[in-house]
Amino acid sequence: MSRHSVDLEPAFILSQRPYRDSSRLLEVLTLHHGRIGLVARGVRARKSRLGAGLQSFAPMLLSWRAAGELGTLRAAEPRGPAVPLSGERIFYGWYLNELLLRLLPRDDPHPVLYALYETLLPQLTDGDAQAQIALRLFEKRLLADLGYALNLPLSLDPRRRYRFEPDSGPIADGDGISGASLIALRDERFDSIEVLRDARRVLRTALRAHLGDRELTSARLLRELRRSQ
Repeated sequence: MSRHSVDLEPAFILSQRPYRDSSRLLEVLTLHHGRIGLVARGVRARKSRLGAGLQSFAPMLLSWRAAGELGTLRAAEPRGPAVPLSGERIFYGWYLNELLLRLLPRDDPHPVLYALYETLLPQLTDGDAQAQIALRLFEKRLLADLGYALNLPLSLDPRRRYRFEPDSGPIADGDGISGASLIALRDERFDSIEVLRDARRVLRTALRAHLGDRELTSARLLRELRRSQ
């Protein structure tokens, strides 16, 4: 079993849940080590200063001792302010985190993906169109970084319509998505409501091929919130 210490690693906390009497289990996205699991011992105790600083959507510097599947958190300090997500926007943040938890294997560094998360997360607080663009960019580039890049060839015809298949890409279909929208998605030009809507359809289809049939909790909770309002 490899034992070593990591000091002051840039990181974001993706999820945390209670563990035993006073600890938490953390799932963390790190710059150089990918997604890892950590035990934060004693942080639920009333006098724990470490526990109060363990926030989602906040850039942090974490230090831990690694030994097997789960490391032990030794220290945590802020690297900047938390992104102030509220209302429906907090579900957007949970959605990004849940995608990483479901699709990113542990101990597999993805520094480009880490930088993308750090860049796009603050954009979720912008206007609705910009927040939606940030979500679509994250989905598209996440798939590409994991080796599942969308198959959107240069031969797409903007005047035709296509059905998108995750394995084979666009197939000509008179009832499908416009070639113009697929070209815009390929080139990351989200300049209209129609393009954003079609991009969401394509990316949802592509993600489902890797997520399986189990619904994302963040999407279900957001839907339930909207129904209750």
